[in-house]
Amino acid sequence: MSHLVGLDPGRAKCGLVLVDPEQRLVLEGVVLPVSRVIDQLTTWSKQGGVGLILLGNGTSSKQWQPSLRRLASVDVVEEQGTTLRARERYWQLWPARGWRKLLPRGMRVPPGDLDAVAALVMVEDHLGSRCRWPQPRPTFKSVPAP
Repeated sequence: MSHLVGLDPGRAKCGLVLVDPEQRLVLEGVVLPVSRVIDQLTTWSKQGGVGLILLGNGTSSKQWQPSLRRLASVDVVEEQGTTLRARERYWQLWPARGWRKLLPRGMRVPPGDLDAVAALVMVEDHLGSRCRWPQPRPTFKSVPAP
């Protein structure tokens, strides 16, 4: 069974999400410096196979294509608006608790980077349905480059 990867590329960091497309289940989501992306994808490939990488067509996507094609098939997908949609999707996956519930929805700011959730939005668009992301809520803080 091959997995699906969503990749939201950036200049300094990238959001990645590994999804089991049959179960519509997020297996892992990370925000990494660009220098660690290929290593992470290689690890995921060795662990369970990556059949397809969905690459957002924004920042530096053309530079990523040759490296990614050595690992799996690559589809370049529209990523316009995914950052804003990721903010909303975050609160759907992990509803606000405590005093944050009192804030109007537009004023709620998720903690940390949302690049992995933006990658998930691209995957969900591709699949045409929502995916489950098991609890607990992950910490999306950028991992420093080694």
